[in-house]
Amino acid sequence: MAALAESTAGQNRGGPVLVTGIGVMLPGATHVNEFWQDVRDGRSRLGPLTRCAPGPTGVRAAGELRDFDHRKFLPDLNEKFAGRYTREALAAMSAVEEARRDAGLGRGEIDPHRLSLIASSSRGPLEWVSNVLTDGAHPEAAEASAARRAAARKRHFADSGAMLRGMPGAPATLAAIHGDVRGLVTTLSSACVGGHHALGFAADLIRSGGADAALVLGYEFPLTPLVFESFTAMGDGVLSTESADPRRAVRPYTRDREGFVFGEGAIALCLEREDHARARGVDGYARVLSHRARNEATHPFGMDMSGKVTASVVAEALDDAGRAPADVGWFCGHGTATPKNDVAESRMLGALYADRPRSAWPPLTSLKPVHGHLLGATALVNAAATALALQHQTLCATANYADSVPDPECDHDHVGEGARPGELDLAVSLAFAIGSQTSVLVLGAA
Repeated sequence: MAALAESTAGQNRGGPVLVTGIGVMLPGATHVNEFWQDVRDGRSRLGPLTRCAPGPTGVRAAGELRDFDHRKFLPDLNEKFAGRYTREALAAMSAVEEARRDAGLGRGEIDPHRLSLIASSSRGPLEWVSNVLTDGAHPEAAEASAARRAAARKRHFADSGAMLRGMPGAPATLAAIHGDVRGLVTTLSSACVGGHHALGFAADLIRSGGADAALVLGYEFPLTPLVFESFTAMGDGVLSTESADPRRAVRPYTRDREGFVFGEGAIALCLEREDHARARGVDGYARVLSHRARNEATHPFGMDMSGKVTASVVAEALDDAGRAPADVGWFCGHGTATPKNDVAESRMLGALYADRPRSAWPPLTSLKPVHGHLLGATALVNAAATALALQHQTLCATANYADSVPDPECDHDHVGEGARPGELDLAVSLAFAIGSQTSVLVLGAA
């Protein structure tokens, strides 16, 4: 309560920002410790696609959030209300509550007016939209079609919850209402860099004195034919069609990589002003040092293939943090296992460390083989893993790299052998997105 009184009095605002809590609702992981073990060891949670029929796309693998029961995480949520919410919203709300529990940031620990929630989702409630569009759409006769459409309409629009179910910002709003968050609540949509953007805005809000803490949420449920078809329309090498072993579907930085698979779920981080956290006796996982975003303003599906643009953004973010490229101990890469992304990241290292041989470049890991690509939530997966790596002084592994042949341009240290202990003071999380966007997050040891 001392921290609450202090914040209400308006003292000691601004200052360093800590990551103090992490909540996950991801394939195979609904607790921060499970998440850490998976990303640390490169343990893939990908499996056969069962959520929907892939259509003509050839997609066979996915990271599915299975056996999810919101009641375990939201025991005080009225079931009448829960019945009107989507699976996406319930997972997002659960992740936010888990992040608060992990941070120990209960309702008596902070003035609700000094707590904000900033979310990121690339496509919003697309699972619900897809169900609405396809439910009852495969009849054998016109009469059956009309009957099925009427029944489907009744299922999806039978109550006022339909308004919430179709809103991209509803998961954040519902999480804020449930958790009595009375500061700024909003949802961003910036494709795969959105999680970094949300975290950067949240950190700036705290540093400027606009909040004592902020919950940063990413959620995405893209396992729908609509998404599969839109990505396969971009050509070969974007979505993996691996069917023999889903765990090997994503093979970043290798010669035989063929793209990524999608994952679904939600992840939340609690950011907090450092002195506010210390007053509660909380050390935190890591410090948020800086965030830089760049729109290259070139082709909407392209990215800088020289590596120089991304290297300049990394250098600027490090300069903002008062650090230098020589200080970076690890890069948590975007690593989509697509032809251009992986090479572009390697070329970035070559540009940033032009005075070093490849053998002396900092390690670069991709986490995409573990949970798949979560689009608007994927940058927060990286951010959470980076914070945990700093806390545990351990680099995360790149799954499927050690038993594959490296792409010649990507033949450098990807922590392919498994989790690696080591002194880690500074780490960088990378994210790239459709729309010609690059994003860099710099975290330091807490």
